[in-house]
Amino acid sequence: MRTVRLPDGTEVPCLGQGTWYMGERRSDRTAEARALRLGVDLGMRLIDTAEMYADGGAEEVVREAIAGRRAEVFLVSKAYPQNASAARAKLACERSLKRLGTDYLDLYLLHWRGSVPFAETVAAFEALIREGKIRRWGVSNLDPGDMAELARANGGGCAVNQVLYNPQYRGIEFDLLPQSKIPIMAYSPVGQGGELLKHRSIAAIAARHDASSAQIALAWALRHPQVIAIPKAAREAHLRENMAAAAIILTAQDLAEIDAAFPPPRCATALAML
Repeated sequence: MRTVRLPDGTEVPCLGQGTWYMGERRSDRTAEARALRLGVDLGMRLIDTAEMYADGGAEEVVREAIAGRRAEVFLVSKAYPQNASAARAKLACERSLKRLGTDYLDLYLLHWRGSVPFAETVAAFEALIREGKIRRWGVSNLDPGDMAELARANGGGCAVNQVLYNPQYRGIEFDLLPQSKIPIMAYSPVGQGGELLKHRSIAAIAARHDASSAQIALAWALRHPQVIAIPKAAREAHLRENMAAAAIILTAQDLAEIDAAFPPPRCATALAML
């Protein structure tokens, strides 16, 4: 699988696994963990989670999934903004580590901007690096203005910015994506609720490639060398489908049809969030 290079030179797969909505029902957790393990087997060894997801339940699913194979996985979790302070970041990180059954995170993200000053969050995350609890840190749901402010707050160590990105929500293409010197991690790359995947233009392109609409949406996000996509999949068929999407190359005609159906931004827009 193609990889994306982080600022420190670390290579991660362009296609990982998301865990949003996992861990919400205990009866589903074994199957969800099994799916994550299969994803790692297939090469999607980046797993993204958060303390917010199912109030830590998703992290517990990940713990089961990576038991005995922690070294194979690039593990990402996210902190609530209220927990990204000098007083609370270490405790929040330690709770996540306990739920995940590991002693370090490969990447720890600020889930979205809150009231804690960026300089305080940066200092707290850098302290976690020195303590060995995380290897690197990043952010999520930050727009270009936020990123500029972060840079002024000694935020040069930021590794990624995780944002909503798919054909329906492509506002980042106007400024955030072209200006970014760090990788963009795309969440919900196949949309939410199925509306994107039912669109006739996406379906027509999928038919030409003998692929699914979800695969076309993923291939569209992955066309950019700086983007890492983290779709969620809890079934074997979807995992294998996602993996195959990484090999799909969209044609100029495909991209033009997507542009016609979902026009690229012509001006700066507010950052979309789900």
